[in-house]
Amino acid sequence: MKNAFALFLLFTVFSSYSQQSKSAFQPGEWLKFRMHYGFLNASYATLHLKTSDIDGIPVYHVVGKGRTTGFASVFFKVDDTYESYFGKEDGRPYRFIRKIDEGGYTKDIEINFDYKEDKAVLYDKKHNKKYKFELKDSIQDLLSAFYYLRNNYEPSDLVVGEAIKLKMLYDDDGIFNFKLKYLGTEILKTKFGKVECYKFRPLVQSGRVFKERESLSLWVSADDNRIPIRIQADLAVGSIKADLDGYNGLKHQFKIIMD
Repeated sequence: MKNAFALFLLFTVFSSYSQQSKSAFQPGEWLKFRMHYGFLNASYATLHLKTSDIDGIPVYHVVGKGRTTGFASVFFKVDDTYESYFGKEDGRPYRFIRKIDEGGYTKDIEINFDYKEDKAVLYDKKHNKKYKFELKDSIQDLLSAFYYLRNNYEPSDLVVGEAIKLKMLYDDDGIFNFKLKYLGTEILKTKFGKVECYKFRPLVQSGRVFKERESLSLWVSADDNRIPIRIQADLAVGSIKADLDGYNGLKHQFKIIMD
């Protein structure tokens, strides 16, 4: 269960592969997901998008929260908060905050991105350490990537079996390359009704957290919102599943297939 909410956010990033001639989201958008670990209704996760500014630059400010609930919290308590400030015009991250407490495993990190100096400074507040990373290529944090991809890729360009790459920085491990393979379309039954989705499979390293290299599956709505509908993963111990449980403030109509 450690880093479960971070895994959920990572899955969410990959589920947002799309391109919009118009924006896929707007301030006020709120998404809620119900997460299961094995047979337990383990936790809820939310994403709330607002507006702000960083040094006079207009930005979106998204806050992600993850909490265990009910019976699961007796065995493993999760209290996670993630925040990202990313540009309204270019989608680049300017500040990223990660503050988590997962069964006593804690992190308190802030990353500030300086594009004039082409560097990012990560401040580990728990250990009072700072790390610097060079920004040679375009970069995203764990949350900004979700919104960036919703606006910067064209669904008509998706080819079954092909993968895309994304560079990301969200921890002191440094900048990562992730791959995402497109698997085609599928219709899912949800609490809201039947939803047409694009299906993806992130390619991950096996052995540490995940059961095998291609153990993740995720589905994103094939409408103009491009929101995650379902995420499933086989972990080294057990499995995790997240389903869209609630939403508000969507910019576009959420399309349900009527029988």
